[in-house]
Amino acid sequence: MEKDVLILAIESSCDETAAAVVKNGRTVLSNIISSQIALHTLYGGVVPEIASRRHIEKINQVIEEALREAQVRLGDLDAVGVTYGPGLVGALLVGVAEAKAIAYAAGLPLVGVHHIEGHVSANYIENSELKPPFLCLIVSGGHTHLVKVKDYGVYEIVGRTHDDAAGEAYDKVARAIGLGYPGGPKIDRLAGEGNPAAIPFPRARIEGSPFDFSFSGLKSAVLNYLNSCEMRGEEINRADVAASFQQAVVDVLTGRTMAAAQEFGMKRVAIAGGVASNSALRSAMARACAEGGLEFYHPSPVLCTDNAAMIGAAAYYEYRKGVRSGLDLNAVPNLKIGER
Repeated sequence: MEKDVLILAIESSCDETAAAVVKNGRTVLSNIISSQIALHTLYGGVVPEIASRRHIEKINQVIEEALREAQVRLGDLDAVGVTYGPGLVGALLVGVAEAKAIAYAAGLPLVGVHHIEGHVSANYIENSELKPPFLCLIVSGGHTHLVKVKDYGVYEIVGRTHDDAAGEAYDKVARAIGLGYPGGPKIDRLAGEGNPAAIPFPRARIEGSPFDFSFSGLKSAVLNYLNSCEMRGEEINRADVAASFQQAVVDVLTGRTMAAAQEFGMKRVAIAGGVASNSALRSAMARACAEGGLEFYHPSPVLCTDNAAMIGAAAYYEYRKGVRSGLDLNAVPNLKIGER
């Protein structure tokens, strides 16, 4: 019988300070998250320098709480996994420095993890039957990718955004209609009160790239609609705007994903990233997969947003493959998926 592998995982790529202990890549013994949302809401978005300082303040206590809740000591661990990119460079450096210090002091292997690969790996935690290959739609504030997961840690990008990520478009539209930060959850809630067919916002297609995305035109269409209503003195129904915008995003995301699954003969489809917690997207994807005879997987909302459990899951499969990072590991803010 193989020995259990325990990994301490650390995530600090943006505005969540998180630590987790994960067993065998799929069992979460602890998952502690210290959120900075309330702090950054004051500024209408994440302020990188403030985020970095708060990570420094919180990271030791978050790790201590993760170890305590998991009832393990440093001597029980097999490795330390840490997000080293992509993300805010100052925020990443806090987590990377902490992970290197712990690995050095405890004599543990260090495994650097790609943040987006962590989001994909969140699907393994609650779906014990899920194994590669599968198609994954990654949707977050900074990324919108369609990826073939060919094996653990082996990815092929088949679609990507040419401009704004879907989550970025959510934040900008939310700001335009006065909802503030964070935009995604607020638009999702307000959209439930509106008519998704009220305003015919565009669904962009990229000629010659059938699985790619573009959301800047949609964002501009929303802003133009708002400006036009204001100039004519017409009342703006914010719920209809939110619902119509969200429907346009969901239609594009779902349509491209289903087309790619058919093109590449994928029988399993997963979603990942912060926007994967969006209720309309989850419902539309579940419906489309059921109609197409595909298996659909998604993490719980707490595992869609930034957390360390997903980093522990990704680190486990890298650790099993023999991947080790040196103590010269550095933050790589623009790290591309599949790069090491």
